[in-house]
Order: sequence, then structure tokens, then C-alpha cells
Amino acid sequence: MTSLNRPARLNRALLAVFGVILLAAGLFAVAAHFSRLTFLDGGAPLIDDAAAPPTWVLWATAAAAVVLGLLALRWLAAQVARRPKTHTWHLERNPAQGSTRLAAKAATAPFLSEVTTYAGVRDARATLAGSREDPTLAMVITTDQDGDLAAINHRLTTHGLPRLRQALDLSTLPLTVEYRLTTHTGTRAH
Repeated sequence: MTSLNRPARLNRALLAVFGVILLAAGLFAVAAHFSRLTFLDGGAPLIDDAAAPPTWVLWATAAAAVVLGLLALRWLAAQVARRPKTHTWHLERNPAQGSTRLAAKAATAPFLSEVTTYAGVRDARATLAGSREDPTLAMVITTDQDGDLAAINHRLTTHGLPRLRQALDLSTLPLTVEYRLTTHTGTRAH
């Protein structure tokens, strides 16, 4: 039921590694420019009287730059597209008896109000997606560092989720939860 959010940890780890590499390269360049490195001459050219590289090297460098740029754009797009798309729910079982339409956000609002009253929960967001025949609920719950995730999980699955299923007249509602910890400790005053 809960997800460990491995992509977020991987993102943070890769960003930290690239940040350290870029910081080290920048510090090295600044130190070389101001002649702080005894083994390098700050006024010397980077390459001594070297001939221009072969044309294929330039093309390979350009191709590598394009591939890296496309990978960076793909990574940026993945950061934006995190939540499933929502839409209007049709709650009728028999279209001949009429139609009831409900925005997915309106359906989750009372549920989220309840979840934010749980001990240790600072904030909660939910996205109700899919169709009535194949629904899914994705949640992000922000908790205190000392929040009891097992108690929140238990309360969510035994109280909140069954009530939402009943309100939407669904027999099942698959759920994914991402927990985010805040730097705050202690229970929030309601």
C-alpha cells in the first residue's frame, strides 16, 4: 500500500553527486585561474599547439551533447508529471435513471479533511483518477518526523478509505501513499 518513493531518493542522490562534481570543477578552475595551484600555470593555454581534432570527434561531441540534453529534458518532464490525471466522475449505475457528476477533487475534499486530523499528519493531498470501473487513489501525506506511520496507515485503511469507497459506491479503490517527513516534531494543534 505505501510506496518508498525510490525515484525521489535517486533524484536527490544524483543531484548531490552532480552538484559536488560541478562544485569541485568550478573551484579547480577558479584556483587555476588565480594561480593557486602550484602545478599549473594560470596564464598558459589549455592545449599547447594542438591541431584541430578530426571532424568525427566534433560530430561525436555534438551527438553526445544532444543525447545528454534530451535525457535532461526527459528528467525534467518526469518531475512535472507526477500525479495521475483527474476528471469528472459519473456516479450513476443506470444512465436511464439520471446522471450525477462529481469532480474528483470534490470527492476527495472531505476525505482529506479527515486525514489531516490524524495525529502526526501535517498535510495531505490526494488524486482520484481512472474510471468508475478502474479507479485509483494516489496520496501524498506530510507527517511530523516523530509521526507514527503505522498508526496513520491503520487509521487510513480502516476508517478513511472505507468511508470514501462507501461515498463513491465503489467495492474497491486501489491506493498508493507517499509519505513525506517534515523537520517539525510534535503533534500539530488542530
